[in-house]
Amino acid sequence: MAAFTYHAVTPAGKRIRGREDASSAKALASSLGTRGLIVLDVAAGQTAAEATKGNFRIRRSEGVLEMTRAMAALLPAGLPLSRSLSAVANTTTGGLAAALGAVRTRVERGDTMATALADHPSFFSPIYVGVIRAGERSGDLPGAFARLSAQLEREEELRNKLLSAAIYPILLGIAGGIAVTVLLLFVLPRFAELLQGTGATLPRSTALLLGFSAAVRRFWPIFLAIPIALVAGISWALKTPEGSHAYAKMLVGTPLLGTFRRHVLASRFARLVGVLLYGGSPLLNALDDAIHSMGDPLAQDEVLRVRTRVREGASLHGALAEGDLFPDLLGQLVAVGEEAGKLQEFLDKAAEIFEQSTQRALQRLVAIAEPLMIVIFGGIVGLVALSLLQAIYGINAGSFR
Repeated sequence: MAAFTYHAVTPAGKRIRGREDASSAKALASSLGTRGLIVLDVAAGQTAAEATKGNFRIRRSEGVLEMTRAMAALLPAGLPLSRSLSAVANTTTGGLAAALGAVRTRVERGDTMATALADHPSFFSPIYVGVIRAGERSGDLPGAFARLSAQLEREEELRNKLLSAAIYPILLGIAGGIAVTVLLLFVLPRFAELLQGTGATLPRSTALLLGFSAAVRRFWPIFLAIPIALVAGISWALKTPEGSHAYAKMLVGTPLLGTFRRHVLASRFARLVGVLLYGGSPLLNALDDAIHSMGDPLAQDEVLRVRTRVREGASLHGALAEGDLFPDLLGQLVAVGEEAGKLQEFLDKAAEIFEQSTQRALQRLVAIAEPLMIVIFGGIVGLVALSLLQAIYGINAGSFR
């Protein structure tokens, strides 16, 4: 038996927390369900107080995921939409709670759920709003929240895997950067005083190294401002249509990186359209929502072209085959899905294939980054040591007397 904390809602809409021993989280959820409780979450090894404090540290994406899970659990139980929003708002904190309160007010006034959510883009992405809109059109809002919950869980799992894999390279880069900074700003100036005090002629490599170290010490604010200004300039450029298009073209046109980027866009398109079709959205409406949800300007232009061709009477796989942004495999899988009458299933399959491909590519990239960073920082330290040793051995021993 293990200790679990749970978060549930009573049939009257009251939020409760508790802690019980159970053989598994699933067993506890089943037991709570037999008591008439609607289970929102079951966590292991946490006290209720710790869980409450943890809500303040939860990331925005995790908060939206928990909110979506809760809605997917409450709506099928027969709780009205406004009551469900009120119950979920009581389980969240900060900006998300305020956003849900505003959404609940709009819904009670007669606005659609999708329209109310669209007013809070910092929490609810276009794809989130699109899936909810499709669910409202088909009359299956609980199913829309269930599909969103599954999609957000997949994204969170992938994000956590990549973050875990990137921790060591990031720490290695930070440690290496600090080591090189200390070498340039503190260690080399000491050697410069010693070597220049001898009056001997220094090797060119040593002189260049010491000159660079002196420049860094003297003009370090400029060296620090250059990358900051570069990042700020790129960020500003990306906010303009021309800059975002140029950046997207650069990503797609870069060798190796271009293939990776195409797979990312293909997986996003397939997953988005598949989820919308499962929610009951017609193909043209799903493509409309996908245009606003892709994020990448090149992908938006491509989906707009595909939608235009489909509206003119072309098949989806035929329209995809006419373009050159998405991989050919996407069009082939869509063709099979259209022939079999299972377009949604094959779109999901295509999304899984491309997601797995991008995940493996990122893992390989991270695996290559570790030894590459070791070689780079080791080469810098070795170059500095070699230059100093060359100068020391080249100086006449009598010059130290």
